[in-house]
This record gives sequence, structure tokens and C-alpha cells, in this order.
Amino acid sequence: MEKDIKVISTDNAPKAVGPYSQAINCGGFLFISGQMPIDPQNNEMVESLFRIQAEQSMKNVLAILKENNMTVDNLVKTNIYLTDMEKFTEVNDVYKSFFGEYYPARACVEVSKLPKGALVEIEAIAFKG
Repeated sequence: MEKDIKVISTDNAPKAVGPYSQAINCGGFLFISGQMPIDPQNNEMVESLFRIQAEQSMKNVLAILKENNMTVDNLVKTNIYLTDMEKFTEVNDVYKSFFGEYYPARACVEVSKLPKGALVEIEAIAFKG
């Protein structure tokens, strides 16, 4: 059986920092790798303010969705990783600003560290039937 898998890549989101793809499209699902707060224009981490990092991580998710002709309305699940759960309310405020009335299922967990010293990372699954 032939796999219906397509690697999705865009210059509008940061390059992978390891051996993985920005996203994989498979059977109408788009699996977006964790997006750190890296500016795709210079491939550098944005300033260390949590809000700025959370916004950049979401912008990177949106850029990958757009590359696959999708929007936030196609998101069905997100996972948010924080290095400080005290930022939970702040991440909710940033996250909410990217949506209308529809919100996908979500998990938000605290982790001890993220690559490159990031404060937040967001991964997502989208579906386009």
C-alpha cells in the first residue's frame, strides 16, 4: 500500500532545528511539529518576553497552516508547552487572540526545559476533509 504522505515546508516558519519536518500532511490531517518562538526571517529566537514568544509560536503555526491552504478553523488539537505554568493565564490571552468563537481541543503542560531556551512551544493537528 502506498502512503499518502506529503512533507509541508515553508520559508514563513522557522527551519527545523533537528531531524524532523515542519509538518506532515496525511489523509487530510496536518501534523505540525512544535513551533518555537523563532523568527523565520533571521532564524533567531525573538525577545525573551513570554507574550512575544507565545505570539511568534502561534504565527509560525499559522504560516504552516497557510502553506497547506488551511486556517485556525482547521485546527482540531493543539499542545502548548510552557517552562513556567505561572504563565498559563498569559498564554491563554495570547492563544485566544488568534481564534474566533471556535477553539480546538488542547493540552497545556509545564516542562522543565525547551530547546534553545524557549519559554513556550506549540504543536498542532489540523484537518481538512
